Amino acid sequence: MNAPTSRTYDSIAPRQVAFLGLGVMGHPMAGHLARAGHRVTVYNRTASKAEAWAREYGGAFAATPAAAVAGADIVFACVGNDDDLRSVVLGDDGAFAGMRAGAVFVDHTTASAEVARELYAEALKRGLQFIDAPVSGGQAGAVNGALTVMCGGDAAPFEAIKPVALAFSKAVTRVGESGAGQLAKMVNQICIAGLVQGLSEAVAFGQKAGLDMKQVLDVIGKGAAQSWQMDNRGKTMVDDQFNFGFAVDWMRKDLGLVLDEARRNGAKLPVTALVDQFYGDVQTLGGGRWDTSSLIKRLK
Repeated sequence: MNAPTSRTYDSIAPRQVAFLGLGVMGHPMAGHLARAGHRVTVYNRTASKAEAWAREYGGAFAATPAAAVAGADIVFACVGNDDDLRSVVLGDDGAFAGMRAGAVFVDHTTASAEVARELYAEALKRGLQFIDAPVSGGQAGAVNGALTVMCGGDAAPFEAIKPVALAFSKAVTRVGESGAGQLAKMVNQICIAGLVQGLSEAVAFGQKAGLDMKQVLDVIGKGAAQSWQMDNRGKTMVDDQFNFGFAVDWMRKDLGLVLDEARRNGAKLPVTALVDQFYGDVQTLGGGRWDTSSLIKRLK
């Protein structure tokens, strides 16, 4: 399920890279790097997953982050949260301890802007570079090598990593200084939360009204109501199918980061806060691993 699909890659000089974290996103992302011709060493907290990845792609695996990053030009990571990120970056066995001077750490975790700035500053102290680079596109985007990457950090290291990251991405864009990538991802999640709730209410309303909602979605999808969520999740919501990647548990983690940041910067997010609670209702229904379109379940 996590194996990357075939695609063409830009022709660039092979690089020595490491990838830390082989979950549903990291496994195919690292796979695209290997298929693009880069020399990849991986690390995963569950060592058997790293061993299996290395057998599949012919790369190497290491027992610690520090060992995995030895000699790497670029270190990519995609782990769970702020604490997971610190655990693979800091300490005697962490990535920063093993990286060579001038190497770039690229963090694809959806984490806080605060931890991004913290690790950026620590990297500079050690003669390293740090780019916060959360992604959008979900598991399907990772498998298809079609992620959108939002980056924060200094321009020179960003330009150095961009052609390599395009192995698993359709767009890699620097949106500002350190932390800006994480803030842009928060904007993304705010948009998604409101869109999915609106789509859920629309589909549930249409079903209550006795409409053929697949036909209705085809019609309104050609007008101003069209969205990625409608195109990709509308009809599966009608069919009561919710196994399409990005889980409710992950969305609540992301919205928690959003609401924490809003408390810091004073932004008012009444709809986002409400939808976060609606996702809590879905968790109560047992839907923590359902995808985010499952908001409609609480309306039925």
